[in-house]
Amino acid sequence: MTESIHQRKAEHIQIALNEKVTGDHITTGLERVHFVHNALPEIDFQEISIETSFLGHAIKTPFLISSMTGGAAFAETINRHLAVAAEEKGWVLALGSMRALIESEEHRASFQVRKYAPNVPIIANLGAVQLNYGFQADLCKKIVEMSDANALVLHLNSIQEVIQPNGDTNFKDLLIKIEKLVSEMDIPIGVKEVGWGIDGDIAKKLTDVGISFIDVAGAGGTSWSQVEKYRSADPIKRAAADAFSEWGIPTVDSVASVRKKIGNQTIVASGGMATGLDAAKTIALGADAVGFGRSILKEATQSVEDVIQVMETKELELRIAMFGVGASNLKELQATDRVRYTER
Repeated sequence: MTESIHQRKAEHIQIALNEKVTGDHITTGLERVHFVHNALPEIDFQEISIETSFLGHAIKTPFLISSMTGGAAFAETINRHLAVAAEEKGWVLALGSMRALIESEEHRASFQVRKYAPNVPIIANLGAVQLNYGFQADLCKKIVEMSDANALVLHLNSIQEVIQPNGDTNFKDLLIKIEKLVSEMDIPIGVKEVGWGIDGDIAKKLTDVGISFIDVAGAGGTSWSQVEKYRSADPIKRAAADAFSEWGIPTVDSVASVRKKIGNQTIVASGGMATGLDAAKTIALGADAVGFGRSILKEATQSVEDVIQVMETKELELRIAMFGVGASNLKELQATDRVRYTER
């Protein structure tokens, strides 16, 4: 079993880098969000601040490296580059799914990157469905301890598990188990999707049982049914995967829906985020932080310097968007009346 986990992680990296893993027609919805340009912003660009806080931690930017990888040889290099860059630029670092950390000693270093990022928040990650397959608070605490993480996120990936060879598909009664886990852990617990989005009603159920943050991980970016299609040797599952390449809630619709339902809890916008302008749009719709994944994966395979360059580009794009609407800080961006959003 452990060998297949490591192989799967390695295959995921290569597929995400080299194959078409997005739908042909579904989008993030960002094209339906527009800012009204402010020709007289009345602020100094040099004084624009993108500092904020995340789960009680002061951070330099509202940006998060979305959960991508771990548990494979190449993942050690990728996560090291990401961790060093995150520390320098002040980005939150979310690790890839960490089941492999418990089930095998191989490639544990790919998850143990605190030494490279001593000061930024690190988020451990586990599939929520694993609560139905033997993972309870003791193992979750072990994951957090071994990665020296500040929080744990449980990912929801139902359709991926169906397409994935030997996937875990028993999602029955997970909400009550999530509630129990929250009561037994002494760190913030979040929930994220993996690319199909979370709607406001589901987010409300989750926050009602104590979940601290919701990462919407909406549709329009990587489709994990497409990723698993490339791994599957089953022609029936491959055909079914294609049928779901356009499935999901576009990221901006997910952010808007969740914000309407959960009040002040933290929302992370991820799923197809490519630029700082994308980030500005989702923040204006109610997101508190923005996660970037595949859009920085290629650079993460190359060098820390390449990662930092793409990070700085996204930061500059966010500041320019803020300048363009006259927002001197993120609170003003969230409150701007210069955003126009059309529901699909």
